[in-house]
Order: sequence, then C-alpha cells, then structure tokens
Amino acid sequence: MPWSTQFDDPISLRGGRRLRTLQEAADFVMQLPEAEQQEPRWQTAIEMLINAAETGGGWVLFARIGMLRALSAGIRRG
Repeated sequence: MPWSTQFDDPISLRGGRRLRTLQEAADFVMQLPEAEQQEPRWQTAIEMLINAAETGGGWVLFARIGMLRALSAGIRRG
C-alpha cells in the first residue's frame, strides 16, 4: 500500500490539524524532537505505520490506534 493511504477516520490534533494519511502521520512523528521519537510509544506507532505502508489491511487501523495511543500518552504526562 502506498504511504498516501488514508485512515478511515482522520486523527485530530490540538489546534485543529488532522492527520489523514500514513504519510502525514509519519511526517508528524519525524518532526518530533529526536529524544521523543525514541520513546517506546512513538517507536510502536512508527512500527505500525511501516507495517501499514508495507502490508495494508488491518495494519492501517493498528497504525491509527498506535498514533492515538502515543498522542494520548503525551497528553496524560503533561
């Protein structure tokens, strides 16, 4: 599947921005500080994004869930 594959439901970010595709989600993670990218929550999200881009199917849903979990973990902390 291409990185342009869309999530069934976009991922809403603070400020009203939305992540609609695997590529947008990957770009978002890559814009995080390097130390934050290395946190397990983001490493899991990245792994799910890669699996979704390579395999498709249910991995797209897992990638969305991985992103949502990583984002919500950041909100709980701070």
